[in-house]
Amino acid sequence: MRNRKKKNGGNRLENLSALILNDSDISPETGSLFDKDRPLRLEIGCGKGDFISGVSLREPDYNYIAVERISDVALAAVEKYAEGRGLGTLDHHGGWRGPDGTVYKGERWEIPADQRGNVRFYIGDAARFLEIAPKGRFDRIYANFSDPWPKSRHEIRRLTHPGFLKKYSELLAPGGELRIKTDNDGLFEYTLESLTSSGWSVLFSTRDLHSDDTDRSIRESNVVTEYEKRFTEQGVNIKAVFAAPPVV
Repeated sequence: MRNRKKKNGGNRLENLSALILNDSDISPETGSLFDKDRPLRLEIGCGKGDFISGVSLREPDYNYIAVERISDVALAAVEKYAEGRGLGTLDHHGGWRGPDGTVYKGERWEIPADQRGNVRFYIGDAARFLEIAPKGRFDRIYANFSDPWPKSRHEIRRLTHPGFLKKYSELLAPGGELRIKTDNDGLFEYTLESLTSSGWSVLFSTRDLHSDDTDRSIRESNVVTEYEKRFTEQGVNIKAVFAAPPVV
């Protein structure tokens, strides 16, 4: 589905840029970007932000970085998160209206550090982020409903290609895990094969996450994404797999 271009998207991102990371912000001290030092989690391809907004509220004892390649899609996620954290709303005359009524139009709002919450956004290619991200720092990595890249010549672009799995294993802290959800049968089967051939341990897998046969604690802790809701309403089963990297 093609995303409609956001009006004044660049200016709107600038308004909330205190929540957005640049390459220069990424370092082994990434935790210092948050007001509290907590274990760090990562979502690759956050889409419009339903998952990251939901999981960061449900599990507030973690800090999160959400990566999204498409800037207009990332804008929707950033604004959704900001509004959900009581940081104001999009003003109908343009700009972002803060909780005190101040309207920011194309200018950075220096949101107080203790009000920014536990999520930061990185707008750019996932491969780039994985190259510069701090090693051994992430407690968990999420990849929800990523592009299946079904053509064989595009296999290297799949987020569960062995090349990506190697990067994840470098980023995960001891005891960390990768969690994947997809609607695509082909990508799910490929992922299971890729994990096994790369030495990962599959901790949990299902071809129907919402089935009554799925462990109740997993179903109840699941945060539904915008894609997940759409596919479920269409009768498509949601596949999921949790895995741990090989121990070196």
